[in-house]
Amino acid sequence: MVGILIIAHGDLGLSLIRCATHVMGAEQPHLQQVGVKRGDDPQRVMQAAQAMLKQLDQGDGVLILSDIYGATPCNAAGSLLVPGKVEGVAGVSLPMLVRALCHRGEPLADVVQRAISGGHEGVIDINKDPCHA
Repeated sequence: MVGILIIAHGDLGLSLIRCATHVMGAEQPHLQQVGVKRGDDPQRVMQAAQAMLKQLDQGDGVLILSDIYGATPCNAAGSLLVPGKVEGVAGVSLPMLVRALCHRGEPLADVVQRAISGGHEGVIDINKDPCHA
């Protein structure tokens, strides 16, 4: 099972985990978060993330989800990547997280693609959705 680590601003990661737990109907194993607050020491963020990666990797790798590409959480995530073992995706959303959770029994590369497709497909103009016409 692929582990999932969310590195995001403030309490976003914790909120996403709580929402995913609600949607999925149960707590999800091997899912953690590191919240980055204003003024946090980047080294502390890295140490916390590295410790969580060790806990989350059950041999199938870890997917790191981050919020804003280029911001501190994403930069931290980027420095932790190990191709084929620790992969990362920016722009985390609830649809992205739920999609990754639903497919994390697949190989890590597939989970990365599922997360990305969940993020893309989760953005819909509901004014143009025929289900709401």
